[in-house]
Amino acid sequence: MFCRTDQQCICYLCSPKTREEFLTYSQEITLDPNTANTRLLLSEGNRKVTFMKEEQFYSSHPDRFTNYFQVLSRESLTGRCYWEVEWRGGVECAFGFNDKSWRLDCCENSYNFCYNSIITPVSGPVSSRVGVYLDHSAGVLSFYSVSDTMTLLHRVQTTFTQPLFAGVYLYDVGVTAEFCKLK
Repeated sequence: MFCRTDQQCICYLCSPKTREEFLTYSQEITLDPNTANTRLLLSEGNRKVTFMKEEQFYSSHPDRFTNYFQVLSRESLTGRCYWEVEWRGGVECAFGFNDKSWRLDCCENSYNFCYNSIITPVSGPVSSRVGVYLDHSAGVLSFYSVSDTMTLLHRVQTTFTQPLFAGVYLYDVGVTAEFCKLK
């Protein structure tokens, strides 16, 4: 099936279908210490973030989150890219309460998707690893549960007008999220 006039149809047909196909678009993500809340410890080459009981010593920076326990990626994301996050203890992204960000909450036994203050329960197999696929020019952002198989959890079709940044919000001491090395 090929649709010359339907951009969404073409983009869907061109989207990767297997994990091997997704991995051809793998993007290494590192976290930006200048945005990290002072209760977040970055490690593993700034790929892992842990919520700490004690404040960490970061220099003052205007991009630092002070009211939310979150951090953004250093890389701005455009084009086609794919990354995976391994989480322990429950991870959220506190973005998603406006029309400029999209959020997937990962809990021990459920997922929720949030955009523009609307929270939608998402069904699918719960895994400690989530894959994210972005096709910036096609306006596609997809979230996958990753284990022995990949299961689509939620797909967004929109128009992106600026580069995107990955972000993580941790909400309890000891919770971690790590951007996986895929190459």
